[in-house]
Amino acid sequence: MSSDISIRIEGHAGRITLTRPQALNALSYKMCLAIDAALIDWAEDERVKLLIIDAEGTRAFCAGGDIAEMYETGRAGDFGYGRKFWADEYRMNARLFNFPKPVVSLMQGYTMGGGVGLGCHGSHRIVCENSEMAMPEVGIGLIPDVGGTLVLSRAPGRLGEYLGATARRMPAGDAIYAGFADYFIAQSKWPDLIARLCDTGDWEEVDRAATAPMPSDLESIQDKIDHFFGGETLRDILNGLASDDSDFAVDTIKTLARNSPLAMAATIELIHRVRVRDTIEYALEQEYRFTARAMEKGDFLEGIRAAIIDKDRQPKWKHDSPASVGVAEVAAMLMPLGAEGLRF
Repeated sequence: MSSDISIRIEGHAGRITLTRPQALNALSYKMCLAIDAALIDWAEDERVKLLIIDAEGTRAFCAGGDIAEMYETGRAGDFGYGRKFWADEYRMNARLFNFPKPVVSLMQGYTMGGGVGLGCHGSHRIVCENSEMAMPEVGIGLIPDVGGTLVLSRAPGRLGEYLGATARRMPAGDAIYAGFADYFIAQSKWPDLIARLCDTGDWEEVDRAATAPMPSDLESIQDKIDHFFGGETLRDILNGLASDDSDFAVDTIKTLARNSPLAMAATIELIHRVRVRDTIEYALEQEYRFTARAMEKGDFLEGIRAAIIDKDRQPKWKHDSPASVGVAEVAAMLMPLGAEGLRF
């Protein structure tokens, strides 16, 4: 087994622990495959009463996917590796979402992107005092994926559109309010909780350990979010923000200006689509339409260059401004892939 992950059965619990804290527990392709294999094995294993997913270190549960190799192969003109990575990861996300037993995830520090796909599809999602959660993909030219559009579509009001387009980070209280987590439990109590879960196989141990969550700053601006992010397209949202001189509108325009215009426009459309259908399979299939094209036709490679490789934070997006993305361009990124589409 990879030294980056520990998969085993302890007592009544199937245990999945990410063990590469030096890399903020970023998910590699091999880790995704190992998790998927465990989910298949444990679904019908009577020894396993529940699943516990956690990670070593204090800085991150999982800060996202390991995209270094994806970048290198994409730069060389090989888009197949990235598509295979995403397709297999998405199938794992769906299997986790549909897992027939309780899934307890303990998410400290950074939980972003691929970490959300691993930690936020379970039944008992726990955050603590240093948790910081986000779907930041639009900042690197991608859309919120790994089933993230489903979580965003279920957030109160138009909060999903706001979080998906701005990539705003959420502390514990915000994560619970937005529907990314369920319970607040101080991290110092986690070892005892895990031990009891393994000993008893009783998911109600989580309920007994939980305390009142921190307050949510997002809740206090829900009315503003609903007002400005209720448009059908990114351009509608921008027009509304531009017509207002409030601090919220001005600050939000500045935030949106940093992200990939194409990715943000597609994110708004995807959340609207997924909200209507409301299934994990539909969400992932729609997300894959974009990610399968992201390297060849989108901003993904440039976003990774600016954020991870050169670290100049000056991406040259395909569009000069968020308002310049046309509806037809979004539609082209979300067209069916035919025989190349995601299958479960």
